[in-house]
Amino acid sequence: MKVTEILLIRHGETAWNAVRKLQGHLDIPLNAEGRRQAKALANRLQHEKLTAVISSDLQRAMQTAGEIARQQCLPTRIDADLRERCFGDFEGKLYSELPDIYPVAYASWRSRDPDFHFPSKPEDPSNVGESIREFHQRVIACIAHYAAQFSGKKIALVAHGGVLECAYREAMHLPLNAERTMTIFNASINRFQFQDHQLTLLDWGDTTHLNSLAIDEIQ
Repeated sequence: MKVTEILLIRHGETAWNAVRKLQGHLDIPLNAEGRRQAKALANRLQHEKLTAVISSDLQRAMQTAGEIARQQCLPTRIDADLRERCFGDFEGKLYSELPDIYPVAYASWRSRDPDFHFPSKPEDPSNVGESIREFHQRVIACIAHYAAQFSGKKIALVAHGGVLECAYREAMHLPLNAERTMTIFNASINRFQFQDHQLTLLDWGDTTHLNSLAIDEIQ
């Protein structure tokens, strides 16, 4: 298999990023700063020849990917497997209020138990979110699929903080329960290559195209 270069990109900022509210599968659009970031990102990549731009189906990612695709004169391909992790009833809540609402579940989440599932949403008791293990398997399988489909080419995958974290852990051979040490920025460019079923990190957290620091947090 030829080497596939992958630009893994986190979406631009949303209003919920700015106030540290957990988004997960909730479909939150970019705010004004996020739209500015997406345009700056697209301009930065205009001289890189991309074969495909693939996005999560959540609008914050699609809006970001759309700017890149327009600059590249490419369509935006959509894939729900690039979505953020599903956080069950944690979604829509501020990080700061979670320890009081769900103290036991919050402690399990922060311990990075690979098989922990979130409390379900009252309106959808069957939705208990994804464990780290399930999420990681989904993300890495999706990345491998597009690396094989566009073998030897350069592609952009536009997704979410949790997706970037999965890729980083896979490339660095980190266990799923290891403490998070990487920084994840909105509208950042993170370069990987994929060959022989192996993901390799080339460059992480490039935000030189932005004139102010993006908000760092997962999801």
